[in-house]
Amino acid sequence: MKLPRVDNENPPRVLVIGDLMLDRYLWGTCDRVSPEAPVQVVKVVEETQALGGCGNVLANLAGLGARPQVIALVGRDDAAAQLQKLLDAIVPERRGIIVDEARPTTVKTRLVAARHQIVRFDTESTAPCSAASAAQLLELAEEMIPSSEVVVLSDYGKGLVTDEVAHAVIACCRRHKVQVLVDPKGHRYEKYRGASVLTPNRKEAAQATGSSLATREQISAAGAKLCRELDLDACLITLSEDGMALFTPEGDTWLPTVAREVFDVTGAGDTVIAALALGISLNMSLPEACEFANRAAGVVVGKVGAASVTLDEIDHAYGASRAIGPGDKIVELAELERKLALYRSEGRKIVFTNGCFDLLHAGHVQYLAAAAAMGDVLIVGLNSDESVRRLKGEGRPLNHELDRATILAGLHAVSYVVLFGEDTPLALIERIVPDVLVKGGDYEPDQIVGADVVRRAGGNVEVVPLMEGRSTTALVQRARKDVRSR
Repeated sequence: MKLPRVDNENPPRVLVIGDLMLDRYLWGTCDRVSPEAPVQVVKVVEETQALGGCGNVLANLAGLGARPQVIALVGRDDAAAQLQKLLDAIVPERRGIIVDEARPTTVKTRLVAARHQIVRFDTESTAPCSAASAAQLLELAEEMIPSSEVVVLSDYGKGLVTDEVAHAVIACCRRHKVQVLVDPKGHRYEKYRGASVLTPNRKEAAQATGSSLATREQISAAGAKLCRELDLDACLITLSEDGMALFTPEGDTWLPTVAREVFDVTGAGDTVIAALALGISLNMSLPEACEFANRAAGVVVGKVGAASVTLDEIDHAYGASRAIGPGDKIVELAELERKLALYRSEGRKIVFTNGCFDLLHAGHVQYLAAAAAMGDVLIVGLNSDESVRRLKGEGRPLNHELDRATILAGLHAVSYVVLFGEDTPLALIERIVPDVLVKGGDYEPDQIVGADVVRRAGGNVEVVPLMEGRSTTALVQRARKDVRSR
């Protein structure tokens, strides 16, 4: 699947209407049981805050490159002030935040130890919003919907998405031919009638249809029933470890999960609907947008808490799950830096070496395999043709730089190849700052270009002996001698 690409100069506008909340995380360690009661004792070492509820949809949209806008309800309290600070980084306009002094801002506090939630406690009101707040919300919706590519209605059951609000928002979207995606709550789905796409999870769809959804046939029947009875264009049922299923009048599409590791499913539905909204706003077909959303969810469940995901992370995860050809390994420096940031976030060790590699021989292959064994990702800096010519003289290189890069990229040991035009790789090393710098031959470690850069960053410098009797220069001289003797 080809991932969507966003025009940074003109990103799609996606309006999110829904329940906004503050997610607080207390991070700690746990290594004993309380003497007062049979409960774990968690020592809190850090507190962080994040956007929750529809705020997590906004964070995902921003991470994916969209321009999110919001209509939401908060109280007049410290939590609302914290939310506004978090929103300032991703939502350019404040006009959609409605303040209701009669209710608190919703706050969910989670205690996490060893990457697992221990407990969660909530501060909230689930009463329907006041008539005055609803009127203000709908006035904003009438103003903001026409300029949006897609609208997301994110219902967390906290009182904002009442029947009146849902009906009015969906009707406004239909009038202006703007697709509206709904993340539902509860089991009363009549208020979502006429939505473009409904995205319940398995449990929610089961409650709404009165079926257990234990089999594929039951899931299909539930999807068809929701589409038919609610006059939907489509229904996307997320199925956790079983992936997701899309139901439309044209037929069913089943998408298996692509998650590699599952640490926390919190907020995965927010990622799905945000990715789906982005895909639709960029004119992807609905099945393509769903496949994109499925891949986004597969990345986000590998994180802890209500996390967001970026296009680079999805691209990285997707690339890791397919066969990578030589052409995928030859990268520009800016792209390489993005990839290495993701590898480092996973705790992987980066190894770097460099050379001309004009005629690849057995000594090179052995050397590169030894370098690759020193870490998880081997980067080869390759001298450009002009650089080789300055270093080796006229008549070199024998092979064009792209040919040399393609041959290197074809080796299993090599993760990525990046070209550089300078006589030494110092500038490249300063940008990459590898964990291990490797050079072949009889160098002393202190003689290796970039050694001081790597050591200052806490890395290692290694020398790998070259195979006796193997060198590109010797091969070239032998070939020329053979030609002259004929």
